[in-house]
Amino acid sequence: MRLQTSQAEGDRALLTELTEPTELLDFKSPQIQPLIFERRWQALPEFERIGAIYDFVRNEIKFGYNQSDSLPASQVLADGFGQCNTKGILLMALLRANQIACRFHGFTIDKRLQKGAITGWAYVLAPASIIHSWVEIWFDGRWVNLEGFILDESYLIAVQQTFPAAKEFCGFGAAVTDLRDPPVQWKGTDTYIQKEGINADFGIFNSPDEFYRKHGTNLSGLKKWVFETVVRAQMNRNVERIRLSKVKR
Repeated sequence: MRLQTSQAEGDRALLTELTEPTELLDFKSPQIQPLIFERRWQALPEFERIGAIYDFVRNEIKFGYNQSDSLPASQVLADGFGQCNTKGILLMALLRANQIACRFHGFTIDKRLQKGAITGWAYVLAPASIIHSWVEIWFDGRWVNLEGFILDESYLIAVQQTFPAAKEFCGFGAAVTDLRDPPVQWKGTDTYIQKEGINADFGIFNSPDEFYRKHGTNLSGLKKWVFETVVRAQMNRNVERIRLSKVKR
């Protein structure tokens, strides 16, 4: 009995830790606190609270490429756009701010998944395997994987309309078994949009800070400078063309 009690106390302590801020999950920052106050997510029942935060990050933070993977949530919010890693950091921060325990699961994905969203020299410069992550939340007594928030609805619809007959699909930021109906809506179960492109699993971390301290980010040195100063703007212009249905196949 004492062993069971100790285990239960340990589990509760871990879940409490997974609602705390970190340097990257800076939900106590003055940039994020007004949003939390304005949206009043805390007043919602847990299922609706998760869904409202998930939908905010999915659709009000557009798909795009930030300066780095390891940006604090406040910077992602200020940018107003992001990709798997940066939108995931913001999602985790907002969930923790509203007492939803969450953790970070790190992977790599094959860069073919990004072809179309990334073109030309940007695609050439990209590493063959790109750091990827999703968010795991403690809900209804189990861990639920959230990855479907990466592509905003307007961008995803533009890709679907460009490839209306596609089922199994890899490219333009998606890797799914059925592009016509990917599991991206919050229904209390796992959501995915890039899962089928995963080629390595780094495991689970209590925070993105822990992951990036151990594994770093996608680019360094000269490639990082070129990406930040030249390539990133081209990538984001291309993403916006896709969102406006001007897709180059």
